[in-house]
Amino acid sequence: MASLPHRGLRPSEELDELRRIWAAPRGLGFLTVINNNYIGTFYLGAALLFFVLAGLLALLMRVQLAVPANDLIGPDLYNQLFTMHGTMMMFLFAVPAVEAMGVVLLPNMLGARDLPFPRLSAFAFWLYFIGGLGFFLSLFAGWAPDGGWFMYPPLTDARWSPRVNQDFWLLGIGFIEISAIAGAVEIIVGVLRTRAPGMTPGCIPVFAWAMLVFALMIVFAFPAVILATGLLELQRAFGWPFFDAERGGDPVLWQHLFWFFGHPEVYIIFLPAAGMVSMMVPTLAQRPLVGYPLVVLALVGTGFLSFGLWVHHMFASGIPHMSLAYFQAASTAVAIPSGIQVFAWIATLASGKVQMRTATLFVLGFLFIFVLGGLSGVMVAVVPFDWQAHDTYFIVAHLHYVLIGGMVFPLLGALYYWVPHASRFALSERVGRWVFALTFVGFNVAFFPMHISGLAGMPRRVYTYPDGLGWGPLNLVSTVGAFVLAAGIALLFVDLARRFRLTLADSAGNVWNAGTLEWLPSGNYSNRSIPFVTSREPLWDQPGLAQDVEQGRYYLPGAPTGGRETLITSAFDARPQYLLRMPMPGWAPLVAAVFLAAFFLLLTVKLLAAAFACAAIAIGAIVHWAWNLDPPPLQRPVAIGGGFEVPAYVNGSMSQAWWGTVVLQFVAASFYACAIASYLYLWTVSPQLWPACATLPALSLPSIAAAMLVAASACFGWANRSIRRGRRWRCTAALALVVVLLAGGFAAESYAHRSLDPAATAYGAAVALMVAIAGLFVVAAASGTIFTIARALAGRLDATRRVTFDNARLFCHYTVAQSLVGLALVHGFPRLVG
Repeated sequence: MASLPHRGLRPSEELDELRRIWAAPRGLGFLTVINNNYIGTFYLGAALLFFVLAGLLALLMRVQLAVPANDLIGPDLYNQLFTMHGTMMMFLFAVPAVEAMGVVLLPNMLGARDLPFPRLSAFAFWLYFIGGLGFFLSLFAGWAPDGGWFMYPPLTDARWSPRVNQDFWLLGIGFIEISAIAGAVEIIVGVLRTRAPGMTPGCIPVFAWAMLVFALMIVFAFPAVILATGLLELQRAFGWPFFDAERGGDPVLWQHLFWFFGHPEVYIIFLPAAGMVSMMVPTLAQRPLVGYPLVVLALVGTGFLSFGLWVHHMFASGIPHMSLAYFQAASTAVAIPSGIQVFAWIATLASGKVQMRTATLFVLGFLFIFVLGGLSGVMVAVVPFDWQAHDTYFIVAHLHYVLIGGMVFPLLGALYYWVPHASRFALSERVGRWVFALTFVGFNVAFFPMHISGLAGMPRRVYTYPDGLGWGPLNLVSTVGAFVLAAGIALLFVDLARRFRLTLADSAGNVWNAGTLEWLPSGNYSNRSIPFVTSREPLWDQPGLAQDVEQGRYYLPGAPTGGRETLITSAFDARPQYLLRMPMPGWAPLVAAVFLAAFFLLLTVKLLAAAFACAAIAIGAIVHWAWNLDPPPLQRPVAIGGGFEVPAYVNGSMSQAWWGTVVLQFVAASFYACAIASYLYLWTVSPQLWPACATLPALSLPSIAAAMLVAASACFGWANRSIRRGRRWRCTAALALVVVLLAGGFAAESYAHRSLDPAATAYGAAVALMVAIAGLFVVAAASGTIFTIARALAGRLDATRRVTFDNARLFCHYTVAQSLVGLALVHGFPRLVG
């Protein structure tokens, strides 16, 4: 065990030490910074950059459509433009932008020093930024995807799109999915475990609730698109016919998987924006939010209902009428929780004394535009109307009214609201009013006419149109409006360049008289001390709180272990549980992100040797990163102020790492559930391809595989008992046996299907998919076990220092359980229905 350094510092010395410990590295080392205020700002800046780039692509499209029969842009380039525009807005701007706001605000809002996995946040950012730039630059090489941001097969199959353009979408989007899931893990554990003492569920800020729901939705929605992109890439690269109707597949399977992700993503984008509005409105009205419990329930309800709406996008695909009726009702019902929030905001504004500032204008503009988008959403939820409006410009108008009105306008208002929190200067109110006027007028002039042109029959995704159909004047008006909107955004960036100067120690401060914790005086270390809160607006309800926090009169006024720390509290009642020692900046997350992004991009252009070399470097960086994640325990509890002492090391279910592993297992379970659903869907499409019982593989090898997998799980239990008793070598032997049994179980199952041809029929592809997923998880579990063995051999594993062991054990048990389900499905289901 490590000893605790002697602490005898005066308050001023404690503050100086905090500033030194949490200072950002200088020079080239600044690239290794992991502080949430820097990483979150980088994240937001990158998202705004991609917003501008995608907007420029939209302006090119609007110029092309301004007049009939325009030949400025050809059909091939236009297809690339609208595909890149949609993909960048949804994947490179919208989700990262709201995730960035969470990274910036949540630690201060929750009263924490930082989120619990700061290097994971840094890794997620660099992976997203580097990969996103590579993805955008594909446009200049002629490699940009051109199959639409939804990539529907069979158009995107290798037969009809043989070039690498679609591969850039399918593989290039992988870095965004990994980045988003990494951020979701950080946010879930952060909101549940790093809240200030006393911050019970009834005191949690609405934005934190919104980000928690947002992150949980990513956990359950993103695996569907990860699976879908994997299946389509397997079909393009190896001919596995998941979406090929000639061999038993079905292109509608792609639509189910994509929209199971795609429609929740609308609310993944909207809910954090709604959370921002719920934070701004009480401050702008100078009174608490009306109906706080109902607003929180509405956030949760919206997230839950959003997973029952995906067929809303498939009404024209020929699905059964009973399904149409159900999804029409669900699509209408989701308006209820959104309406609850709208009425709560209006009631709060109406009952307070509103400050008519730029942020207020953007909130009011959001309410107007989002309600209009919601009304058109109710219209397209009605099946007969949707059949008429489907794939017309009416849908383009609805989409932009919901997404720009429901996310961009709140984000712009949030910039004007929260910039004083992180900048030496607030943004200009005079310029801000011009920004609002130009964006509000420009947006409505650009997109409202599209409702009319859509009802007049103009289809989506056409690069030109003939004269004489009445669409020309409407498109010209839309183009003018688009440029007015662009002028407003350009003016905003001019204002940001003039006024934004990142600092926390010398920021403009609480210019709004807001009541939540992010407005406490702060530095790179967040708050000087971590307060005890008793309400949702502690700065309003606890007089003198800001002064007491700044003078270190609450928890953790210094750095008792001599390094970066934050306080971990219980998930429900926010009682202090232990002190989390946090990592210092390092190169490993950056190196891992750079080479993992390079792996995906090189794999896309079929440079396999270079791609796998980059993957090896990325894995090496991750191993180096993980090697130091489990520091040695301290000999005694640590004083955190107020007469309280807490341990500085825990293991098992109290550890934040254990919670992160559990969240990752939910991601894995969602992914596997989508794979099972795909297997069963393909059976419903082509049951005649599933073999009869007599032709199925014998059960001997699957039984051996199951027995070996169960034995591997049991051996991990043996290893657990051994390490608890201090028998390190017996534990190491048991772990080695776990690796052997996992590998043997997978080998037995693979050999049982040795004669299977995955490219012949959908059945073969479906079975090969389940076996491949089992292999992927077995490799991951075995790798984690080997890593644990290495730590044991290095003397970094014992009865107390065992966080790595606990996480490896948890993942191994999950892998075994999932593999057993796969064995039952592949070998039992055909016998059951045969």
